[in-house]
Amino acid sequence: VVRRRLLQRYEHQPFISCLAGFYSCRWKRYQRERTEPGKCCCNMRECMFFPLLVAAFCFSLVFLYTWGEGKNDYNGFDWYNYGNLGFWFLWSLVILIVAAVLFAYISLLLVLAMCLLAEGQQLYLHWSHKIGTFLVLGFSISSLFALSVLWRDHRKTVRLSFQVTAPYLHIGAIAIMVLLSWPVALHAIRADKKVIQVIIVGPYLAILLFLFLIPLGMYSPCIREMGTLGPKPALIGHRGAPMLAPENTEMSFLKTIEHGGDGLETDVTISYDGVPFLMHDYTLKRTTNIQEVYPNETGKDASLFSWDSLQKLNAGTWFLKNKPFLGMGSLSKADQNQAMNQSIYKLSSFLRLADSHNKLVIFDLYRPPEKHPYRNLWIRRILDVILKESKIKRHLVLWLNNNVRSFVQSVAPGFQHTMGRKAPIEDLLKHNIVKLNLVYTDMSSEDIRKYAEANITTNFYVVNEPWLYSLAWCSGAHSVTTNAVHLLKDLSQPLFLMTPQQYNIMWILTDLTSAFLISLIFAL
Repeated sequence: VVRRRLLQRYEHQPFISCLAGFYSCRWKRYQRERTEPGKCCCNMRECMFFPLLVAAFCFSLVFLYTWGEGKNDYNGFDWYNYGNLGFWFLWSLVILIVAAVLFAYISLLLVLAMCLLAEGQQLYLHWSHKIGTFLVLGFSISSLFALSVLWRDHRKTVRLSFQVTAPYLHIGAIAIMVLLSWPVALHAIRADKKVIQVIIVGPYLAILLFLFLIPLGMYSPCIREMGTLGPKPALIGHRGAPMLAPENTEMSFLKTIEHGGDGLETDVTISYDGVPFLMHDYTLKRTTNIQEVYPNETGKDASLFSWDSLQKLNAGTWFLKNKPFLGMGSLSKADQNQAMNQSIYKLSSFLRLADSHNKLVIFDLYRPPEKHPYRNLWIRRILDVILKESKIKRHLVLWLNNNVRSFVQSVAPGFQHTMGRKAPIEDLLKHNIVKLNLVYTDMSSEDIRKYAEANITTNFYVVNEPWLYSLAWCSGAHSVTTNAVHLLKDLSQPLFLMTPQQYNIMWILTDLTSAFLISLIFAL
């Protein structure tokens, strides 16, 4: 016979019943003395597991923020997986959903635990939740490790994001500390030993003081005096408008022009018989129907096909099938029909289109492989198309390729010569460089200003997210290459833009309000 009487069920205390029911899967309890806050109300096993719960919350929060801020590069991540797995899927979206669900789950467990402790109840995490906690912790740590190894530049993206989100993350952190003050004060005040009070309150106050003072060392180019913001960066369509049309097709470039893009970016390959055409990948597998037309040549280098063979391929149906960008939306019937009839685009046609609409052009040139007839004539062939076939205005050409640059400058004066990496100003001026084309993770307002003083402008690629475009704008960038011309063109001012006075008021009010609320909670 079990010597204990069932004196009380949770129905009499529905709040505690729900807390313990969800946390411990125990919907009934036996009468016992209420453990006072400040005293240990858990067995040793539960006391050891609670820090793991807190660690799972912290790591899942870090990963969710890290992955969420990486949305700018989701398309590149998905295509990386396509190249390795051989089929298309929005893996980036799946990871984001999983990270959000796991964070919500572990946050709920932590809130339940804090409420139970505040009510003086014993912590007993159900074994299924313990397994779930280990899964969240393992997933978050392994994912962060994988990102740091396979996608090292992502850390730079996160650091850049802090320049625009830090003021708002600061407010969120202060709000969390205000919420935590209730259980901390409850346990500290009722603790029977001074040492326990110090152990509880000391770390809390240290973290709070750090958060109060952290804005002193905070920097954001979007916190600036009124009237000091530079002009809106020009928008260069990355392979056209690949969120609205198949990349590197006539339709894609027309969409960029339609939405007010200032320039067009593309990639140039030379066919086996010497026709320069637009193709980013080394093979035709991703962006054409080569598997249907030439099933035995899907792995063949694109430059080893003749132009007649390339013209038989469709360059648009893949776009409708795969929907390569998150949040693309649905195309109109007319756009769908137009996309289905796209073919591989010639460089000469591309240049004529840009010239007719007075748009800048910038392109990566791919040297043909060995034994290709134009292996050593590729630059000359490209120049022939630019100067003789298309006759585009020379000032519209941003010449990026660094091979035989002096030769290009001699035979084609008037190009805007562009460098793809940072270099000393003296070297850039020596080679008549007027623009830098840099990956966005190299963004630095100080470097932009330094180059601008030497009349060298900066372009950053690939900038898709409004927050990143806002940061480029605040930093003084002159242009960006983007997949989302249709979205960024509507920004009338940078997101998160504020004056130092506005930020100081926000900071001081946040600190004073939180200090008042925390003092009130401890006093009561």
